[in-house]
Amino acid sequence: MSKLKGKAAIVSGSGRGIGRSIALKLASEGARVVVNDLDAAPAEQTAAEINKAGGTAVACVGSVTADGFAERFVKTAIDSFGGLDIIINNAGYTWDNVVQKMTDEQWNAIIDVHLSAPFKILRAASEFIRAASKKEAGAGQEVFRKVVNISSIAGLGGNAGQANYSAAKAGIIGLTLALAKEWGRYKVNVNCVAFGMIKTRLTEASADGDASIDIEGRKLKVGVNPELLKMMERGIPLGRGGTPDEAAGAVYLLCTPESNYISGHTLVCGGGITI
Repeated sequence: MSKLKGKAAIVSGSGRGIGRSIALKLASEGARVVVNDLDAAPAEQTAAEINKAGGTAVACVGSVTADGFAERFVKTAIDSFGGLDIIINNAGYTWDNVVQKMTDEQWNAIIDVHLSAPFKILRAASEFIRAASKKEAGAGQEVFRKVVNISSIAGLGGNAGQANYSAAKAGIIGLTLALAKEWGRYKVNVNCVAFGMIKTRLTEASADGDASIDIEGRKLKVGVNPELLKMMERGIPLGRGGTPDEAAGAVYLLCTPESNYISGHTLVCGGGITI
């Protein structure tokens, strides 16, 4: 049974990693998806994969921090699918340093992508959501919409070397709580998923420390020392890091009709880790 049949979803940062798995999962349950990535190739590839499997997807390429992107992202869903039902704020990356060495550029970049960008996307969606809710209420319809923001256990308990990331991920929880109160009257469930260690290109083992990603011309180191990775996994009650598909499953739970009376909640998806 396709629980999300006919729903229109936007998923930021969904060309790769966890975001890709979220887009594929939502599409497999019937949602029509706007796929976003900083780079065209992964966004278009994920959209093509959904369409090939019998789903419906379009790509919206660009940086979530760019001026005007939020409005374009929302408009793509409305123009392509006639509405907007699900918003997943997933895009992001890490740029770590201890506080005495962290530059303003590092701080601002991570706050922008993990906190300011989701705020702008939600603000851009507000006009449509309010108008649609009013129309539905007038027709005697009860239609629930879903927002799932992505946080991290770093946002709940902090993490050394990640003052910027921890602050941004704590902030997205606060934004979730505020919007749950503001948008309850519009029948919007606003929730958050805080991930523990999920195995992606950002956290994969890197023995030489040379693994990196390119973010708008910045070459940023990624990956985790293999021995440190093993130690981290030993501290997880389930004994391992999660997969992107498992992470997507947690997000999907908060998009289903079964979550219609859940709002303002942060769900930890961390293999048993508690904060």
